[in-house]
Amino acid sequence: MPAFRSLRLATAGLLLAATANSAPPLPPLPAPQAADLILTNGRVYTVEQGKPWAEAVAIKDGRILAVGTAAEIARRKGAKTQVVDLHGRLLMPAFGDAHAHPIFGGMSHARCALHAGKTLDDYRRIIADCVAKAPGTGTIFGSGFNQTLFPPNGIPNKQLLDEISKDRPLIFEADGHTLWVNSKALELAGITKDTPDPKNGTIDRDPKTGEPVGGLEESAMALVDKLVPPPSDADLQGAISYTVKFFNSMGITSWHDAAVEWDKGGTSRAIEAYKAVKARGALTMHTAMDLRWNNERGMEQMADILKLSARAKEIGLTANGVKFFIDGVIPQRTAAMLAPYEGTSEKGATQIPLATLAQAVTALDGRGMQSHFHTIGDAAVREALDAVAAARGKDGMSDTRPMMSHMNVIDPADQPRFAALGVTAIFQPLWACNEAYMGLTKVQIGPVRSTYIYPAGSVLRAGGRLAYGADWSVASANPFEGIEVALTRVAPEGKLPPLEPNEAVTLEQALRAYTLNVAYVNHLDTETGSIAPGKSADLIVLDQDLFKIPVRQIHATKVLVTLFRGKPVYGRLGG
Repeated sequence: MPAFRSLRLATAGLLLAATANSAPPLPPLPAPQAADLILTNGRVYTVEQGKPWAEAVAIKDGRILAVGTAAEIARRKGAKTQVVDLHGRLLMPAFGDAHAHPIFGGMSHARCALHAGKTLDDYRRIIADCVAKAPGTGTIFGSGFNQTLFPPNGIPNKQLLDEISKDRPLIFEADGHTLWVNSKALELAGITKDTPDPKNGTIDRDPKTGEPVGGLEESAMALVDKLVPPPSDADLQGAISYTVKFFNSMGITSWHDAAVEWDKGGTSRAIEAYKAVKARGALTMHTAMDLRWNNERGMEQMADILKLSARAKEIGLTANGVKFFIDGVIPQRTAAMLAPYEGTSEKGATQIPLATLAQAVTALDGRGMQSHFHTIGDAAVREALDAVAAARGKDGMSDTRPMMSHMNVIDPADQPRFAALGVTAIFQPLWACNEAYMGLTKVQIGPVRSTYIYPAGSVLRAGGRLAYGADWSVASANPFEGIEVALTRVAPEGKLPPLEPNEAVTLEQALRAYTLNVAYVNHLDTETGSIAPGKSADLIVLDQDLFKIPVRQIHATKVLVTLFRGKPVYGRLGG
């Protein structure tokens, strides 16, 4: 070895020895922060793209502390940590619902509910029982009837109701677009064959005589408003509380209330009801609200909307969205279509002039507020997209996260515009199957347009974002039923062929649409919607693994435990 190299190595060795002898010892690594709760030995689906799977989750103070392997999370165990063995069960983020009507739905189950009825005889029995339990002359009001029981067009007839009672008004709502009333209700409301249809509404009539048959569509429903007793404050609060518990039982801890009613002058009993439920600690739900745009008014209502939004923020709630009802529904031909309905010259009509809609959406966008559109027909979809395009043209791609619901039909030319304009498509996945209501729809729009009904897959392939919402109580809020149909385009336990199977999505896409994407439209994607450190511990444990069971069994899945901010709000841990 050359002398210089030997000397250099010896010198280096002396320096290292001196350093090792003189340096103080390194302090021990701090112990990881102890968790309040550890859920371990599970199949943890996080919905996080970079790390979709884990084995365990640590929770502290209602938030996710750590996610990882069972061994990694075990280091978070402290003297007071509760450890729950999941025994291999699937743990995933709690669901959200991007389109619900919590107050309307809760009230519909508190009054004369027809949801459980499957036949007209069922309705006859349920309604007669409601009449018997409420003697007197007052109105019997309820909801939840199925329009497909009134072929060929879903228009209800007063005859059955008249057989139950001719002496007191009977009024029932289907889906927010149609009322079914008896002759007494028509009489007390002053509705005759000579009564003109109101703007944006239709009194269903006998085509030969012109006599009202018992159906009221869209704005015509308001003709009987005076006959329906308004709910009390206690009723409103009870409806919210009922819906919270019901949704928690299905693993839902986040919703978007899609149409909060309010009064001229900028007050809302609904928002005050939310405040009361929240104050009691009973609002175990991340909540975002839309204020309903009044189609009979114009831009002057914006001042009231801003006042209400500020009021909600003041009491710790979020009402930063506005819901625009652009059109009606297809079976009654009140949905706005680009081409006429089959065999007619009718196209339906949009209910808000495009110039007004674009002005309103642009004004909201400029204030950082969200627009939400009810659109059924392809013409309504296009006008809503045009309104967003006008706002984007002025403000650019601002982070207002506009959303569009239902979209029974989207013209192929408009399907890529959801991605281009940053509009989230809110589908009701349970509807995308060949069941009875779909039959009414296809008859009205014909075979060509029927090939692009609920085109969820096409919107995704074009780069768009999906979020799912049930439109409860119009339809079941059960996410597992929706997931199965989203994957199969067949009704749970259905026997009919799939509805346009190329529009199906994957399980991963459906779960994201029910979790993180709902959080996104609620501007809560950094708070909830996936399992990641720092997020709210909103989690569910399921009785079967969605990734391991046959897809046609998904609808039968049950939630065992729902956690909201780390606390059980349904079921119990360790049971």
